[in-house]
Amino acid sequence: MEHPQTVISSPCLPILHSNPEPIFEEAMVQAVNDILSALGESSKQAIYSHLKNRYGIDADEIPSKIEVFANALEETFGSVGKVIEIKIIERLHTQYTDFRYTPQNGELDFAEYIINLRNSFDP
Repeated sequence: MEHPQTVISSPCLPILHSNPEPIFEEAMVQAVNDILSALGESSKQAIYSHLKNRYGIDADEIPSKIEVFANALEETFGSVGKVIEIKIIERLHTQYTDFRYTPQNGELDFAEYIINLRNSFDP
């Protein structure tokens, strides 16, 4: 015998996160993954492996180790590392369009940008 189901209806309320940092971290990891995926799956996996073996960074640790990640990109790829950084910034900007950043020394610094973006979530 089947039991009748009770459906409880309630209005949708926005979910407020007391700590938005996990949302930012997820967006950051996804942005990096998307940009590296453009290089091809095997290249992306080789880069992640290199980051882990040489710099001790797992993909999910990139947001918390952004300066090490930036240095790894620049050491590994030279000027192409800067292009990858810019592409990651562009991808993040599509999600955080209200964020504004002015470099301190007039020159774009990837780690500084990401740190400022993350800090913009602090109340």
